[in-house]
Amino acid sequence: MPGGNPDAWPHLKHIFQSISAKSEGEPCCDWVGNAGAGHFVKMVHNGIEYGDMQLIAEAYDLLLEGVGLNYDQMAEVMEEWNHGELDSFLIEITARILKFKDEKGEPILPKIRDCAGQKGTGKWTCFAAQEYGIPVTLIGEAVFARCLSALKEERVVASSRLNRAKANHDEVIPDKRDFIKHISKALYASKIVSYAQGFMLMAEASRKFDWKLNFGAIALMWRGGCIIRSRFLGDIKKAFDKKKDLQNVLLDDFFSKAMGDAQVCWHM
Repeated sequence: MPGGNPDAWPHLKHIFQSISAKSEGEPCCDWVGNAGAGHFVKMVHNGIEYGDMQLIAEAYDLLLEGVGLNYDQMAEVMEEWNHGELDSFLIEITARILKFKDEKGEPILPKIRDCAGQKGTGKWTCFAAQEYGIPVTLIGEAVFARCLSALKEERVVASSRLNRAKANHDEVIPDKRDFIKHISKALYASKIVSYAQGFMLMAEASRKFDWKLNFGAIALMWRGGCIIRSRFLGDIKKAFDKKKDLQNVLLDDFFSKAMGDAQVCWHM
């Protein structure tokens, strides 16, 4: 996501694009904009990554605690999701992590300390959103979830003091396959919202600093070679290719229909 002095780009373009990841034969690297445009776009990319991982974590919690699936069953669900609209690197590796066993043949995930660190780019995204008046609420909640996870000692004490209701999975969710489909659709709708908010933030910064960001090109850059790479980004690129001045991803026909289709699932 290179930015800075545009005079430098012609000298570096071939080097960067020849070694970059490719998507549909196109390099996932292109000029972003003047001054700090590249850094800003990378920051928002990382903020969206925070949101993606938090959404997957919440879907995992619903599958584990709500539906009552074991780790192999959850891995199968994630693998199935990865062949549909949720096809992405993060869903792919989540399935692999869920299947991973330790030397005793037991799932390793529940044995990993449940404290998430952060490098700061998620917080920076939230700071920028507040400064420019853009509601990146989903990324903000993902940052706070990491802050909460870091309070390990407090959470251990709370878990010993606060009673937790135990549900009978079969009584609460009689049709597990149907509920899993609801989770999938709700995850997809939430992902759309997160990306829409991220692109809103980039659009506002672009207006403020006159960067003239090409959002279709940015979606293509993210389409391969980065942590949030996914089929989904190809749909965002198509939306901006159809309408370069698209005000909000949610207003594109494809995504507005997807949001409409997911409403019932979102509220389950």
